[in-house]
Amino acid sequence: MSEEIEQRQMSGAFIAVVFIALALGIASLIWCYGLQNHLSEAEKNLTAAKAANADLNEKLTATNARLKAATETLGASVGLTQKQLEQRAQSILAAQRAADEKLIAAQEATNKQVSAVSSEVSSVKTDVGGVKTDVASTKADLDTTKTQLQRVVGDAGVMSGLIAKNHDELEILKHKGDRNYFEFTLQKGGQPTLLSTIKVQLKKVDQKKGKYTMVISSDDRNIEKKDKTIMEPVQFYSGKTPALFEIVVNSVAKNQISGYLSTPKS
Repeated sequence: MSEEIEQRQMSGAFIAVVFIALALGIASLIWCYGLQNHLSEAEKNLTAAKAANADLNEKLTATNARLKAATETLGASVGLTQKQLEQRAQSILAAQRAADEKLIAAQEATNKQVSAVSSEVSSVKTDVGGVKTDVASTKADLDTTKTQLQRVVGDAGVMSGLIAKNHDELEILKHKGDRNYFEFTLQKGGQPTLLSTIKVQLKKVDQKKGKYTMVISSDDRNIEKKDKTIMEPVQFYSGKTPALFEIVVNSVAKNQISGYLSTPKS
């Protein structure tokens, strides 16, 4: 009996052990299966992570390449711009130096011209002073000459104008503008000479006595003025409205006389 009980106890323990071992085996199988699934999922995730990492690396490489190219391009552009700026600055400086040189040259030329003009102005002032002196002297001479000019009664009994004894005094009378004056020189035996609206011809000369004889042709008639003396106004009337004409001989030479004809302005 005791052996049967022991055998039964041993059989029960064995069965329990078998049952426990079986349970443990089933549990191990279940755990292994779960672990296998977990490992598979982990492998999938790892593979996806590797793929994502590779894609990210590829994108990063491409980005670095673009960034490098852009950096190189920008550097080249900046370098070119800097070079252009330097060239432009050098060009501006050269133009400024040229402009400064032209300005200096123009200033020097202007200073020379100003100096020349100043010298000319000083010279002109000196000349003006001399002219003023000459004018004053001429005026004084003119005043003196006027006092020397004379009025005399002509051969027609009429008081003549001022008498000029020479060419210079005649010029003074011309400047007065009261009458017209025509200078002449006549040769003895020469052809009649036209003076204004009349003709005159020298017939005879007496140098020692200072006398002469002439014929005046006026208004279709001949007037003989005989034995007239130097500085004597020879007077006659001529024209449609008769006006007083005067001939003054102020030089008598051998076979020649010189003088002037005086006629009214009208």
